[in-house]
Amino acid sequence: MRYPLDPELAAAVAMMPPVDITDLAAARSAQAAELAAALPTADTRGVAVHETHAPGHDGAPDVPLRVYRPLGVPGPLPALYSLHGGGFVLGSPDVDHDTNLHFCRTLPAVVVSADYRLAPEYPYPAALHDAYAGLRWTAAHAAQLSAAPGRIGVWGDSAGGGLAAAIALLARDEGGPPIRHLHLHSPALDDRLATPSAVRFTDTPVWHRRNAQLSWDAYLGHGVPGTPGVPAYAAPARATELRGLPPTFIAVMEFDPLRDEGVAFAAALQAAGVPVELRRYPGTFHGSAAVTHSAIAQRVTSEAVTALRTGLAP
Repeated sequence: MRYPLDPELAAAVAMMPPVDITDLAAARSAQAAELAAALPTADTRGVAVHETHAPGHDGAPDVPLRVYRPLGVPGPLPALYSLHGGGFVLGSPDVDHDTNLHFCRTLPAVVVSADYRLAPEYPYPAALHDAYAGLRWTAAHAAQLSAAPGRIGVWGDSAGGGLAAAIALLARDEGGPPIRHLHLHSPALDDRLATPSAVRFTDTPVWHRRNAQLSWDAYLGHGVPGTPGVPAYAAPARATELRGLPPTFIAVMEFDPLRDEGVAFAAALQAAGVPVELRRYPGTFHGSAAVTHSAIAQRVTSEAVTALRTGLAP
């Protein structure tokens, strides 16, 4: 099916290789090669970057973290905890390296990016536990990061958006680190894939129904997605109580199978009395923000920065 994409995005799609996770080893290899080529060109001016680890959950391996600190900016600064996308099966902090550098400089903020374990080798709840361990580490080390413990935001893209919403639920329920602002970009929230966009978009660029099905199968186990009893910490769209979650910003793309679950989550948050802002970007697809030269991608990024800056203000 042909989609009325933004003209700049349509031109870019013609040159983009398809994302196909049916052969996960090949998809991982292709992504790794692409990131290895891009990483040396990242603009690190004005930012100090270092690697560290958070203790894993209940004896699990330590969680690798990448920390970004703006140079020459006195603290205490807000802290932004970042969770990359990749359908629970792909990715690392390298995926969002440029974005995290940009957030670090422009907010400015200390940014902490977690390298959580991937499915299917490590199914749910491994990624959830890793993501939460990294959040707890960020809060516990706020002072030495020159960050304010009361000004922690959580950002997540795609599967990382689902994890961001999940750890916000977990932090609320366990009296965990307070989250000032929750920012969900094209979040993967609903394993049931029954929304109109999830049913309709079978051939959209980058992400489509088949990839989404494979992603949830890998994360939850084959045959588990869509069945009763999947916990809200795995698929936050299943949460029946959203009161007490932090103010939330949700961005959805027009031609994205995940679009309608993001819209529905925003409506559920609003019904629960949680301050929420929803942005729908016309002519876009899942991952459009990666087409950084396009005007619509620049708008998405600019509005994200504005929302984060406002949400994490003193």
